[in-house]
Amino acid sequence: MPDFGVYLHWPFCQAKCPYCDFNSHVAATIDQGGWKRAYLAEIARVSALTPDRIVTSVFFGGGTPSLMDPDLVAAIVDGIRRHWRTANDVEITLEANPTSVEAGRFRAYRDGGVNRVSMGIQALNDADLKRLGRLHSVAEARAAFDIARRTFNRVSFDLIYARQDQTLAAWRTELAEALTMAADHLSLYQLTVEDGTAFGDRLAQGGLRGLPDEDLGADLFALTQDMTDAAGLPAYEVSNHARPGAESRHNLTYWRGGDYAGIGPGAHGRLTLNGTRHATVAPKAPAAWLSAVETGELHDAPQPLSSSEVEEERLMMGLRLSDGIDLPSPGPIRNRVSAMVKLGMMVADGTRMAVTPQGRPLLNAILRELLA
Repeated sequence: MPDFGVYLHWPFCQAKCPYCDFNSHVAATIDQGGWKRAYLAEIARVSALTPDRIVTSVFFGGGTPSLMDPDLVAAIVDGIRRHWRTANDVEITLEANPTSVEAGRFRAYRDGGVNRVSMGIQALNDADLKRLGRLHSVAEARAAFDIARRTFNRVSFDLIYARQDQTLAAWRTELAEALTMAADHLSLYQLTVEDGTAFGDRLAQGGLRGLPDEDLGADLFALTQDMTDAAGLPAYEVSNHARPGAESRHNLTYWRGGDYAGIGPGAHGRLTLNGTRHATVAPKAPAAWLSAVETGELHDAPQPLSSSEVEEERLMMGLRLSDGIDLPSPGPIRNRVSAMVKLGMMVADGTRMAVTPQGRPLLNAILRELLA
């Protein structure tokens, strides 16, 4: 059977980063015992819909999952194992911030079943870490990363580039430093300013100066591809780079159109039930989700997706991958693919299609054209 993932959303952070538009919240106190009961109840409920699936990956996302008590993480992993069968090589990832407090929990997370950590380092420059609202220093991040490498076989970390006043030379130096850290997986994101974030409000008010223009952004992207390729961590997805075999199995499930259960506030899921692909989405507000689970009133019944919705998701997710996806059936979309091939933005053979390296920075425009 194809891969099946379980995504578990922990919605709490120590502070809200100014660029973040994820479903994350700051809370003075958290009843982790109450959250454990709710997560385990949801695992039991969702597993009853998919009793024959074999879990190949689990992903604790957020928020900041490294604020979870290790006992809570272990209880959730145990609950997943009790309600589903799991693959012998199941990948269990936990997102973590690189503060000393959270790094001190790594061994306990490993003992609870976590075998991969994804660290939100974001910058190797103290001044930019402060501007990004991060609570750690570069020294603290490197120390936490060293602990992670000694604790887990697989470690990934994130960096954000195209930051304020960042030059091409500065990013070359910073990325070179990151590539010496011996990670097998890197997530490298261009800074995007989203509406509704603190950065978005600042930009709308005429602040947030020094962001790169379109040409510098393109140069930063091209440099990123060249340096990671040369270091043996090519892009297997628009923003994700890995040594061969070290790709994120869980994220590949998303991008390849696989099934996954979404558990927690605001979590989305995709489930194939009776041959039809369905979507699930949970209430976004943590208190509302927790109350709905506790009272048995959570109303996120799987909603069937139309064939056009399934195809749209397949294109939007799958064309992020460097190796692409199967060609669609003959029709308007396939004709538009042919036009993109002539422009050098895509490649296609008799069965597969993919976005070219020169087309990848323009992926959103390509998708708009294909889905017009």
